Amino acid sequence: MAFAVVTGAAGFLGSHLVDRLLRAGYQVLGIDNFVTGNPNNLAHLEREPQFDLLAQDVSEFLDIPGKVDQIFHLASPASPVDYLNLPIQTLKAGALGTYRALGLAKAKGASFLLASTSEIYGDPLVHPQKEEYWGNVNPIGPRGVYDEAKRFAEALTMAYHRHHGVKTHIVRIFNTYGPRMRLHDGRVVPAFIGQALEGKPLTIFGDGSQTRSFCYCADLIEGIFLLSQSPSADPVNIGNPTELSILEFARLICRLAAIPERLEHKPLPVDDPKQRRPDISRAGKELGWLPRVDLETGLRETIEWFRTHRPDARKEEAAKPSHPEATERSSS
Repeated sequence: MAFAVVTGAAGFLGSHLVDRLLRAGYQVLGIDNFVTGNPNNLAHLEREPQFDLLAQDVSEFLDIPGKVDQIFHLASPASPVDYLNLPIQTLKAGALGTYRALGLAKAKGASFLLASTSEIYGDPLVHPQKEEYWGNVNPIGPRGVYDEAKRFAEALTMAYHRHHGVKTHIVRIFNTYGPRMRLHDGRVVPAFIGQALEGKPLTIFGDGSQTRSFCYCADLIEGIFLLSQSPSADPVNIGNPTELSILEFARLICRLAAIPERLEHKPLPVDDPKQRRPDISRAGKELGWLPRVDLETGLRETIEWFRTHRPDARKEEAAKPSHPEATERSSS
């Protein structure tokens, strides 16, 4: 039986990846310190014999006894609210956390998958974004702590691949949504859905002409799993190429939530990308992967999940353990 380690296991995407690995027959050890992760995301696995959870900061030394076959490194604050409030911890997760996880992979002879992000492209000058594009990132801007942490993590991953022969994979995750997102994490999907369910106007930054593309979590996780089984060491974009403006997206949320269309405009944040859409040709060619869940279907599932889990979301911050040096979770 293959043994996998998942850092950031209690996060939105980490918890879904744990479920996918268990379905594939893996024994899984999740690592998390719950700074941005939610223990409730893993509560359904409390009696699962093939799953264990270790409470630890990934920037500290990782010592896992026994064999380890695969390591999935998802640990990092991943939402604007988190990485703007936790800038040092975000940089430590990308630098020290990746270093620790790669060191464990080297010591165990395990393969390593880095959860990177579309944010490494910054505010792109090339559209759609291909893996060969090097990006347009402001290293000293407020978003730089996340963007540059991931860019460094990619460089470190390739150094271990080339110098130490570690089998590595890099997934560049584009905007992903679905059940288990945190209601108040600052990303547009939970922000719009939360405002819609609370009867508030939807907040649009700028004029709403900036574009995004949204991938349902089940599709994203399947892409990550397929990449982990492949020989590919080059970065691979995983996301849904269906692109729409933030204004169009807000109107769609209002329609699906069956509420009147009420929008409130605020100034655009610093370095906010104007366009975001993945070129997924490499994922299709090398992994045979394509997103399958259309946006309306995925959003209906997500809205319904938030309808039933809003009380837990409101209690999330109060219930979360406090640790000033801890880091957790990645997703874009």
